[in-house]
Amino acid sequence: MKFLIADDHELFLQGLEFILRKEYPQAEITSAKNYTEIFAILEKSKDFDLILTDLAMPGADWLEAIGKIHKLCPDLPIIIISAVFEREILQKTYDLGVSGYVSKAFPNNLIIGAINLVLAGGVYIPPEILQMSVASPSAAVQKLVKDLNQTQVKSDKNLTPRQTDVLRCMAEGLSNKQIAYKLSVSEGTVKIHITLLMRTLEVTNRTAAVRKAVQLGLLKEDE
Repeated sequence: MKFLIADDHELFLQGLEFILRKEYPQAEITSAKNYTEIFAILEKSKDFDLILTDLAMPGADWLEAIGKIHKLCPDLPIIIISAVFEREILQKTYDLGVSGYVSKAFPNNLIIGAINLVLAGGVYIPPEILQMSVASPSAAVQKLVKDLNQTQVKSDKNLTPRQTDVLRCMAEGLSNKQIAYKLSVSEGTVKIHITLLMRTLEVTNRTAAVRKAVQLGLLKEDE
């Protein structure tokens, strides 16, 4: 597993690296202190599983920078870890296609939970997103909330037909992009379904989700 982490505050950067090494001892961690360094690293190698980056850093305007990172590595998930937690900014980052946004004030276990969810193919949605007024949310946030509302599952682990379709595709070992193509939906929608599957089945990765689904009789072993 390979992480690219970035923050212009050295103390936080070292702290994040410490947390990651404790949780993922075999992981390779590359660090950057500004957007210029991020761009230079990605120009040389895009072989990362996840980018965790601060938002406001030297080297570029954050809005342009996140867009550029996403353009350089469209399939590489990005989690924003920032002290800034304003509604408008959260909305804009999800518009850009980030896979998660967490506050630096969040406890370590919540940050690790968000990372595990994103690594499993899901998207981490802070509770603040769901509490936002629907007066004028961005299209991306509105879609996130709509998808969440439309794909809620019952407490007895019953899944919606679409969630079952996604689960079968996961059992086949398909990537998010392949699932999206097969089911004729967007990759973002696939991530939403996976997020809810993980939450419902109380697991943190795709393999565990499939295994749990088989145990619960939601999937047959030959599916």
